[in-house]
Amino acid sequence: MANRNVLTLNFLKPIVEFEVQLDQLQKTIKSFNNGRSFSILQQEVDNLYLEINQLKSCLFASLTPLQRLHLVRQSDRPTTLDYISNMMDNWIELHGDRGGTDDSAIVSGIGSLNSIPVAFIGHQRGRDTKENVVRNFGMASPGGYRKALRVMKHANKFNFPVLTFIDTPGAWAGIKAEELGQGEAIALNLKEMFSFDIPIICTVIGEGGSGGALGIGVGDSILMLEYAVYTVATPEACAAILWKDSTKSTIAAESLKITSYDLKLLGIIDHVIEEPVGGAQSNPTHVYDSLKCYLTSEINRLTVISNLERKQRRYEKFRKIGKFYESSVPII
Repeated sequence: MANRNVLTLNFLKPIVEFEVQLDQLQKTIKSFNNGRSFSILQQEVDNLYLEINQLKSCLFASLTPLQRLHLVRQSDRPTTLDYISNMMDNWIELHGDRGGTDDSAIVSGIGSLNSIPVAFIGHQRGRDTKENVVRNFGMASPGGYRKALRVMKHANKFNFPVLTFIDTPGAWAGIKAEELGQGEAIALNLKEMFSFDIPIICTVIGEGGSGGALGIGVGDSILMLEYAVYTVATPEACAAILWKDSTKSTIAAESLKITSYDLKLLGIIDHVIEEPVGGAQSNPTHVYDSLKCYLTSEINRLTVISNLERKQRRYEKFRKIGKFYESSVPII
Protein backbone atom coordinates (compact mmCIF):
# COMPACT_ATOMS: atom_id res chain seq x y z
CA MET A 1 0.00 0.00 0.00
CA ALA A 2 1.11 3.52 -0.65
CA ASN A 3 2.47 5.57 2.21
CA ARG A 4 -0.04 8.00 3.66
CA ASN A 5 -0.11 10.45 6.52
CA VAL A 6 -2.02 8.70 9.29
CA LEU A 7 -3.08 10.35 12.52
CA THR A 8 -1.46 8.70 15.51
CA LEU A 9 -3.98 7.39 18.02
CA ASN A 10 -3.75 8.95 21.48
CA PHE A 11 -2.97 5.69 23.25
CA LEU A 12 -0.07 5.07 20.84
CA LYS A 13 1.53 8.54 20.86
CA PRO A 14 4.05 7.93 23.70
CA ILE A 15 5.27 4.73 22.06
CA VAL A 16 5.46 6.26 18.58
CA GLU A 17 7.38 9.29 19.87
CA PHE A 18 9.84 7.05 21.70
CA GLU A 19 10.31 4.88 18.60
CA VAL A 20 11.10 7.97 16.53
CA GLN A 21 13.77 9.04 19.03
CA LEU A 22 15.15 5.50 19.13
CA ASP A 23 15.35 5.40 15.32
CA GLN A 24 17.27 8.68 15.32
CA LEU A 25 19.70 7.30 17.89
CA GLN A 26 20.13 4.18 15.77
CA LYS A 27 21.04 6.30 12.73
CA THR A 28 23.51 8.30 14.80
CA ILE A 29 25.24 5.14 16.00
CA LYS A 30 25.55 3.78 12.45
CA SER A 31 27.04 7.06 11.21
CA PHE A 32 30.12 6.59 13.45
CA ASN A 33 32.90 4.05 13.17
CA ASN A 34 32.33 0.88 15.09
CA GLY A 35 34.10 0.79 18.42
CA ARG A 36 33.68 -0.89 21.77
CA SER A 37 31.71 2.02 23.25
CA PHE A 38 29.38 2.15 20.26
CA SER A 39 28.91 -1.63 20.35
CA ILE A 40 27.77 -1.37 23.95
CA LEU A 41 25.43 1.49 23.00
CA GLN A 42 24.05 -0.54 20.09
CA GLN A 43 23.31 -3.41 22.47
CA GLU A 44 21.40 -1.02 24.74
CA VAL A 45 19.39 0.25 21.75
CA ASP A 46 18.58 -3.31 20.71
CA ASN A 47 17.36 -4.04 24.24
CA LEU A 48 15.17 -0.94 24.15
CA TYR A 49 13.63 -2.13 20.85
CA LEU A 50 12.82 -5.47 22.47
CA GLU A 51 11.26 -3.76 25.47
CA ILE A 52 9.15 -1.43 23.37
CA ASN A 53 7.90 -4.38 21.27
CA GLN A 54 6.90 -6.18 24.47
CA LEU A 55 5.14 -3.02 25.64
CA LYS A 56 3.24 -2.79 22.35
CA SER A 57 2.20 -6.44 22.63
CA CYS A 58 0.81 -5.83 26.12
CA LEU A 59 -0.92 -2.65 24.99
CA PHE A 60 -2.66 -4.23 22.00
CA ALA A 61 -3.65 -7.26 24.06
CA SER A 62 -5.57 -4.98 26.42
CA LEU A 63 -7.20 -2.50 24.04
CA THR A 64 -10.63 -1.27 25.09
CA PRO A 65 -13.54 -1.72 22.66
CA LEU A 66 -13.47 2.00 21.79
CA GLN A 67 -9.72 1.89 21.14
CA ARG A 68 -10.27 -1.05 18.79
CA LEU A 69 -12.90 0.99 16.95
CA HIS A 70 -10.49 3.90 16.53
CA LEU A 71 -7.79 1.49 15.34
CA VAL A 72 -9.93 0.01 12.54
CA ARG A 73 -10.99 3.48 11.42
CA GLN A 74 -7.39 4.34 10.54
CA SER A 75 -6.94 5.24 6.88
CA ASP A 76 -4.00 2.86 6.43
CA ARG A 77 -6.04 -0.23 7.33
CA PRO A 78 -6.48 -2.60 4.34
CA THR A 79 -9.77 -2.24 2.47
CA THR A 80 -11.87 -4.73 0.53
CA LEU A 81 -10.00 -4.07 -2.73
CA ASP A 82 -6.68 -4.62 -0.95
CA TYR A 83 -7.83 -8.06 0.21
CA ILE A 84 -9.25 -8.94 -3.20
CA SER A 85 -6.17 -7.87 -5.16
CA ASN A 86 -3.79 -9.67 -2.77
CA MET A 87 -5.74 -12.91 -2.25
CA MET A 88 -7.31 -13.63 -5.63
CA ASP A 89 -5.46 -15.42 -8.43
CA ASN A 90 -7.31 -13.15 -10.84
CA TRP A 91 -10.47 -11.07 -10.58
CA ILE A 92 -12.68 -8.58 -12.34
CA GLU A 93 -14.98 -5.95 -10.82
CA LEU A 94 -18.62 -5.83 -11.93
CA HIS A 95 -20.41 -2.49 -11.90
CA GLY A 96 -23.99 -1.30 -11.68
CA ASP A 97 -27.27 -2.52 -10.22
CA ARG A 98 -28.98 -2.68 -13.65
CA GLY A 99 -31.34 -0.05 -12.31
CA GLY A 100 -29.42 3.06 -13.25
CA THR A 101 -26.86 3.43 -10.45
CA ASP A 102 -23.37 2.20 -9.60
CA ASP A 103 -22.65 2.82 -5.93
CA SER A 104 -18.91 3.22 -5.27
CA ALA A 105 -19.35 2.33 -1.58
CA ILE A 106 -19.91 -1.31 -2.63
CA VAL A 107 -17.44 -3.18 -4.81
CA SER A 108 -18.35 -6.53 -6.32
CA GLY A 109 -17.18 -8.96 -8.93
CA ILE A 110 -15.96 -12.46 -9.69
CA GLY A 111 -12.55 -14.01 -9.28
CA SER A 112 -10.53 -17.10 -8.48
CA LEU A 113 -9.31 -17.98 -4.97
CA ASN A 114 -6.79 -20.85 -5.04
CA SER A 115 -8.32 -21.86 -8.38
CA ILE A 116 -11.85 -21.84 -6.89
CA PRO A 117 -14.26 -19.55 -8.79
CA VAL A 118 -15.96 -17.15 -6.37
CA ALA A 119 -18.02 -13.98 -6.31
CA PHE A 120 -16.98 -11.18 -3.96
CA ILE A 121 -18.84 -8.21 -2.48
CA GLY A 122 -17.59 -5.68 0.04
CA HIS A 123 -17.81 -2.19 1.45
CA GLN A 124 -15.09 0.11 0.16
CA ARG A 125 -13.77 3.07 2.13
CA GLY A 126 -11.51 5.79 0.78
CA ARG A 127 -7.87 6.46 1.63
CA ASP A 128 -8.25 10.20 2.10
CA THR A 129 -10.97 12.84 2.17
CA LYS A 130 -11.29 12.98 -1.63
CA GLU A 131 -11.65 9.20 -1.94
CA ASN A 132 -14.01 9.03 1.03
CA VAL A 133 -16.32 11.52 -0.64
CA VAL A 134 -16.36 9.35 -3.77
CA ARG A 135 -16.91 6.18 -1.70
CA ASN A 136 -19.31 7.94 0.70
CA PHE A 137 -17.12 6.76 3.59
CA GLY A 138 -18.13 3.16 2.89
CA MET A 139 -21.83 3.89 3.53
CA ALA A 140 -23.80 2.17 0.80
CA SER A 141 -26.94 3.49 -0.86
CA PRO A 142 -29.92 1.34 -1.94
CA GLY A 143 -28.24 0.97 -5.34
CA GLY A 144 -25.20 -0.54 -3.66
CA TYR A 145 -27.23 -3.26 -1.98
CA ARG A 146 -29.08 -3.94 -5.22
CA LYS A 147 -25.74 -4.25 -7.01
CA ALA A 148 -24.64 -6.72 -4.33
CA LEU A 149 -27.84 -8.72 -4.77
CA ARG A 150 -27.40 -8.81 -8.55
CA VAL A 151 -23.92 -10.33 -8.16
CA MET A 152 -25.15 -12.82 -5.54
CA LYS A 153 -27.93 -13.97 -7.87
CA HIS A 154 -25.36 -14.38 -10.63
CA ALA A 155 -23.20 -16.47 -8.27
CA ASN A 156 -26.18 -18.60 -7.26
CA LYS A 157 -27.00 -19.25 -10.91
CA PHE A 158 -23.48 -20.45 -11.75
CA ASN A 159 -22.80 -22.12 -8.37
CA PHE A 160 -20.02 -19.76 -7.21
CA PRO A 161 -19.41 -19.39 -3.46
CA VAL A 162 -19.92 -15.81 -2.28
CA LEU A 163 -17.36 -13.94 -0.16
CA THR A 164 -18.45 -10.71 1.50
CA PHE A 165 -16.20 -8.18 3.25
CA ILE A 166 -17.84 -5.94 5.84
CA ASP A 167 -16.36 -2.54 6.63
CA THR A 168 -18.90 0.25 7.12
CA PRO A 169 -20.14 2.56 9.87
CA GLY A 170 -23.65 1.87 8.54
CA ALA A 171 -25.83 2.32 5.49
CA TRP A 172 -26.21 5.81 4.04
CA ALA A 173 -28.84 7.52 6.20
CA GLY A 174 -29.66 10.46 3.94
CA ILE A 175 -33.18 11.52 2.97
CA LYS A 176 -32.44 10.56 -0.63
CA ALA A 177 -31.51 7.04 0.48
CA GLU A 178 -34.86 6.67 2.22
CA GLU A 179 -36.67 7.98 -0.85
CA LEU A 180 -34.89 5.35 -2.96
CA GLY A 181 -35.85 2.53 -0.60
CA GLN A 182 -32.89 1.94 1.69
CA GLY A 183 -34.79 -0.20 4.21
CA GLU A 184 -36.44 -2.28 1.48
CA ALA A 185 -33.12 -2.90 -0.30
CA ILE A 186 -31.44 -4.18 2.88
CA ALA A 187 -34.48 -6.26 3.88
CA LEU A 188 -34.61 -7.86 0.43
CA ASN A 189 -30.92 -8.77 0.67
CA LEU A 190 -31.53 -10.46 4.04
CA LYS A 191 -34.43 -12.45 2.60
CA GLU A 192 -32.59 -13.51 -0.53
CA MET A 193 -29.33 -14.43 1.22
CA PHE A 194 -31.19 -16.97 3.33
CA SER A 195 -32.52 -18.63 0.16
CA PHE A 196 -29.34 -19.00 -1.90
CA ASP A 197 -28.02 -22.52 -2.50
CA ILE A 198 -24.34 -21.56 -2.66
CA PRO A 199 -21.98 -21.20 0.34
CA ILE A 200 -21.76 -17.65 1.72
CA ILE A 201 -18.79 -16.60 3.86
CA CYS A 202 -18.79 -13.15 5.48
CA THR A 203 -15.72 -11.47 6.94
CA VAL A 204 -15.74 -8.37 9.15
CA ILE A 205 -12.46 -6.69 8.18
CA GLY A 206 -12.96 -3.35 9.93
CA GLU A 207 -16.02 -1.63 11.30
CA GLY A 208 -19.29 -3.51 10.91
CA GLY A 209 -22.09 -1.13 11.74
CA SER A 210 -25.87 -1.60 11.91
CA GLY A 211 -28.05 -2.73 9.01
CA GLY A 212 -25.45 -1.44 6.59
CA ALA A 213 -23.22 -4.32 7.63
CA LEU A 214 -26.02 -6.88 7.86
CA GLY A 215 -27.10 -6.09 4.29
CA ILE A 216 -24.24 -8.30 3.08
CA GLY A 217 -23.72 -10.13 6.37
CA VAL A 218 -25.98 -13.20 6.21
CA GLY A 219 -23.77 -16.22 5.70
CA ASP A 220 -22.98 -19.82 6.56
CA SER A 221 -19.74 -18.79 8.23
CA ILE A 222 -18.95 -15.41 9.81
CA LEU A 223 -15.26 -14.57 10.17
CA MET A 224 -13.88 -11.53 11.97
CA LEU A 225 -10.44 -9.99 12.20
CA GLU A 226 -9.14 -9.76 15.76
CA TYR A 227 -9.35 -5.97 16.16
CA ALA A 228 -12.46 -5.49 14.02
CA VAL A 229 -15.77 -4.47 15.59
CA TYR A 230 -19.36 -5.48 14.81
CA THR A 231 -22.21 -3.55 16.36
CA VAL A 232 -25.88 -2.63 16.08
CA ALA A 233 -24.93 1.06 16.34
CA THR A 234 -21.73 3.04 16.77
CA PRO A 235 -20.82 3.72 20.42
CA GLU A 236 -21.11 7.45 19.72
CA ALA A 237 -24.65 7.06 18.40
CA CYS A 238 -25.62 4.71 21.23
CA ALA A 239 -24.36 7.18 23.86
CA ALA A 240 -26.20 10.04 22.20
CA ILE A 241 -29.45 8.04 22.10
CA LEU A 242 -29.33 6.62 25.63
CA TRP A 243 -27.70 9.45 27.58
CA LYS A 244 -27.88 12.40 25.18
CA ASP A 245 -24.12 12.61 25.71
CA SER A 246 -21.68 11.30 23.09
CA THR A 247 -18.78 11.59 25.55
CA LYS A 248 -20.13 8.43 27.21
CA SER A 249 -19.18 6.42 24.12
CA THR A 250 -16.59 4.46 26.14
CA ILE A 251 -19.33 3.10 28.41
CA ALA A 252 -21.52 2.38 25.38
CA ALA A 253 -18.71 0.50 23.63
CA GLU A 254 -18.19 -1.72 26.68
CA SER A 255 -21.91 -2.44 26.99
CA LEU A 256 -22.48 -3.19 23.30
CA LYS A 257 -20.02 -6.13 23.24
CA ILE A 258 -18.56 -5.10 19.89
CA THR A 259 -15.21 -6.92 19.95
CA SER A 260 -14.38 -10.13 18.12
CA TYR A 261 -13.87 -12.21 21.27
CA ASP A 262 -17.10 -10.97 22.87
CA LEU A 263 -19.02 -11.85 19.71
CA LYS A 264 -17.34 -15.26 19.50
CA LEU A 265 -18.53 -16.03 23.05
CA LEU A 266 -22.04 -14.91 22.12
CA GLY A 267 -22.06 -17.21 19.09
CA ILE A 268 -22.56 -14.40 16.59
CA ILE A 269 -19.31 -15.03 14.75
CA ASP A 270 -17.61 -18.35 14.06
CA HIS A 271 -13.87 -17.63 13.79
CA VAL A 272 -11.51 -14.90 14.97
CA ILE A 273 -8.55 -14.29 12.66
CA GLU A 274 -5.53 -13.07 14.59
CA GLU A 275 -3.87 -9.82 13.55
CA PRO A 276 -0.25 -8.79 14.13
CA VAL A 277 0.59 -6.30 16.87
CA GLY A 278 -0.50 -2.92 15.52
CA GLY A 279 -3.41 -4.36 13.55
CA ALA A 280 -3.72 -5.51 9.95
CA GLN A 281 -2.19 -2.23 8.77
CA SER A 282 1.15 -3.06 10.43
CA ASN A 283 1.66 -6.25 8.38
CA PRO A 284 -1.01 -6.59 5.66
CA THR A 285 0.68 -9.51 3.89
CA HIS A 286 0.41 -11.67 7.02
CA VAL A 287 -3.32 -10.97 7.29
CA TYR A 288 -3.93 -11.57 3.57
CA ASP A 289 -2.30 -15.00 3.85
CA SER A 290 -4.17 -15.92 7.05
CA LEU A 291 -7.55 -14.88 5.69
CA LYS A 292 -6.93 -16.65 2.39
CA CYS A 293 -6.26 -19.91 4.26
CA TYR A 294 -9.42 -19.50 6.35
CA LEU A 295 -11.59 -18.70 3.33
CA THR A 296 -10.26 -21.65 1.32
CA SER A 297 -10.81 -23.99 4.25
CA GLU A 298 -14.36 -22.73 4.84
CA ILE A 299 -15.28 -23.04 1.15
CA ASN A 300 -14.06 -26.64 1.10
CA ARG A 301 -15.93 -27.42 4.32
CA LEU A 302 -19.21 -25.86 3.20
CA THR A 303 -19.14 -27.24 -0.34
CA VAL A 304 -19.50 -30.86 0.80
CA ILE A 305 -22.69 -30.08 2.75
CA SER A 306 -25.95 -30.45 0.83
CA ASN A 307 -27.75 -27.28 -0.23
CA LEU A 308 -30.80 -28.05 1.89
CA GLU A 309 -28.77 -28.73 5.05
CA ARG A 310 -26.59 -25.68 4.49
CA LYS A 311 -29.60 -23.38 4.16
CA GLN A 312 -31.20 -24.90 7.25
CA ARG A 313 -28.04 -24.36 9.29
CA ARG A 314 -27.81 -20.78 8.02
CA TYR A 315 -31.38 -20.09 9.10
CA GLU A 316 -30.93 -21.68 12.52
CA LYS A 317 -27.66 -19.81 13.08
CA PHE A 318 -29.30 -16.42 12.74
CA ARG A 319 -32.42 -17.42 14.64
CA LYS A 320 -30.22 -18.11 17.67
CA ILE A 321 -28.70 -14.62 17.70
CA GLY A 322 -29.99 -12.68 20.70
CA LYS A 323 -31.50 -15.75 22.31
CA PHE A 324 -31.09 -15.95 26.07
CA TYR A 325 -32.68 -17.60 29.08
CA GLU A 326 -33.88 -16.04 32.32
CA SER A 327 -34.12 -17.91 35.58
CA SER A 328 -34.91 -16.86 39.11
CA VAL A 329 -32.19 -17.24 41.73
CA PRO A 330 -33.48 -18.92 44.91
CA ILE A 331 -33.05 -16.83 48.04
CA ILE A 332 -31.42 -18.81 50.82
